[in-house]
Amino acid sequence: MSLLLDVTDSILNVLNTVTVVDFVDIAILSYLVYLLIKLVRETRAGQLVKGIVLLGLGYFISSIVGLKSLKYIISTAFDIGLIAIIILFQPELRRALEKVGRTRFGLNLLGFGESQDELTEKWSNAIQSICDSCVELSATCTGALIVVERQTKLGEQIETGTILNALPSKEIFGNIFYPKTPLHDGAVIMRDGIILAAACFLPKPQKEELVNKKLGSRHRAAIGMSENSDAVVIVVSEETGQISVAMDGVLTRDYTHEKLKKLLTQELISKNQDSIIKNTKKTPVERLLKRRKK
Repeated sequence: MSLLLDVTDSILNVLNTVTVVDFVDIAILSYLVYLLIKLVRETRAGQLVKGIVLLGLGYFISSIVGLKSLKYIISTAFDIGLIAIIILFQPELRRALEKVGRTRFGLNLLGFGESQDELTEKWSNAIQSICDSCVELSATCTGALIVVERQTKLGEQIETGTILNALPSKEIFGNIFYPKTPLHDGAVIMRDGIILAAACFLPKPQKEELVNKKLGSRHRAAIGMSENSDAVVIVVSEETGQISVAMDGVLTRDYTHEKLKKLLTQELISKNQDSIIKNTKKTPVERLLKRRKK
């Protein structure tokens, strides 16, 4: 009975010292843990976490039983654990940092880049050219792979190709992906409504063994690129002429001209405008100051 009273007193003492800041601290920490779990779930990192847990369990058991050699080996491994985790989890940590940095707010605030109206006009023309080209390439079963860069910069992939810096058009896409041209084997990468490079090599999917065996190299490259960035990747199959789009590691298929145009407009223009409007929205204090000035 006295033990129960002591435990109750201890809990009450802790609760009496808790402040609002402590709740905020716990909420932030919980959210970070949630993001970490979400990051490693269903990836290679998930298996690595299981291995780390097993090592911890092995250390605990060896300490109890008295297995000195095993305990020494595991404790030595833990001594360099932080460096090992950074090396082993490098792809996942990189993707997490890229996601954190996917915002145009900082660039807009500093005045870098083109105006929103200029980008919207460029992308409107580019989307029309992409859709027209994909439909024509689909009709002739000419394979194509078009990567549309968004917030994640694709410098590594661009370096593997040939720089073009060309305005998009049906004719240019047709020449690039014509089977007998030097640039047809690889991906076109677009940035800010411009064809930046062609014949670029893309990364493989993280779990290539889980990808449908019927999908060819273009579709696999599209999935891999969309897993490693926030890019929108358009694929035209050279076997069936089917138009597909990969985003966030998910491949959707059977796109028509209208359906593709609607998707690209939503992803490249509408969402970007909504994000800028949200970031530049005035606070209540700013609105009050504006009223007083009037």
